Amino acid sequence: MLMPKKTKYRKQMKGRMRGQASRGNSLNFGDFGLQATSCGWVTARQIEAARRTIVREMKRRGKVWIRIFPAKPFTHKPPETRMGSGKGNVEYYVAVVKPGRIMFEVGGLDAVTAIQALKNAQYKFSIKTKIVSKDDAGEHA
Repeated sequence: MLMPKKTKYRKQMKGRMRGQASRGNSLNFGDFGLQATSCGWVTARQIEAARRTIVREMKRRGKVWIRIFPAKPFTHKPPETRMGSGKGNVEYYVAVVKPGRIMFEVGGLDAVTAIQALKNAQYKFSIKTKIVSKDDAGEHA
């Protein structure tokens, strides 16, 4: 699964997810992409599950680009633990996604296969997404 090799600090604060994505909001590599329409945290497991469904649908044709990386540590305290005694341990890593961010791109495929692969990947995320193409930056699904 995706996770940083090394971090400067082991634990992070929650932070805020305000506004639209100013970076990573246009298709740069492939012909079709999966764009977030709501904000949220996407876990490394969700990214890997979506990647696997896209690759399975493509049947070893074309190419996939993952445009998000889970660099934020998510901490969790064990159940039935009393309050206090510091912050919990790092359980997994998440990627902070804002509306407009392109999460996946696919290229080298026909339109029907690419759209079906991205449609299957949409089910793996807890945030709302839409499929965009390089021709018209509009919705296909």
